[in-house]
Amino acid sequence: MKCVYSKRKGSMTLEKKEIELRVNGVPYQIRIAPHRTLLEVLREELFLTGAKEGCGMGDCGACTVIVDGKPILSCITLAVEVAGKEVTTIEGLSREGVLHPLQEAFMKHGAIQCGFCTPGMILTSKAFLDECDHPSEPEIRKAMAGNLCRCTGYVKIVKAIQRVAQNKEE
Repeated sequence: MKCVYSKRKGSMTLEKKEIELRVNGVPYQIRIAPHRTLLEVLREELFLTGAKEGCGMGDCGACTVIVDGKPILSCITLAVEVAGKEVTTIEGLSREGVLHPLQEAFMKHGAIQCGFCTPGMILTSKAFLDECDHPSEPEIRKAMAGNLCRCTGYVKIVKAIQRVAQNKEE
């Protein structure tokens, strides 16, 4: 990465870097400044607006996406850090117009209020259920602790996740 001194502004700027992002199974070659967050690149360059910026500090979980099977906070992750890795956003969960079971369960159980936190909630719960087959309610609540919702009491969210976990067993 080269630094370039700008005489007009009297400041250092970083040259853009070309990276490959693999998002929802699709490879993208993009040229970005190295300080851009994954959230910025997803929303502003790839127009995938499911991940939201809530706090901008990694505290609320609204920006959660899955990278190589693990939930991450895209507002505090640099896009260059995930170059070459598989990124899954909420837009990538449905297949051929069929919603993912978690998306269905969140709708069916009324776990969606304003919807702002929902993509992060669904992606966090997907990554959790991919790792844990028979979670208890306390385990679900612990897994979801990094995702904040101002509208619900989390009861319907937990019920939706429990339903999907039960259906996996059947």
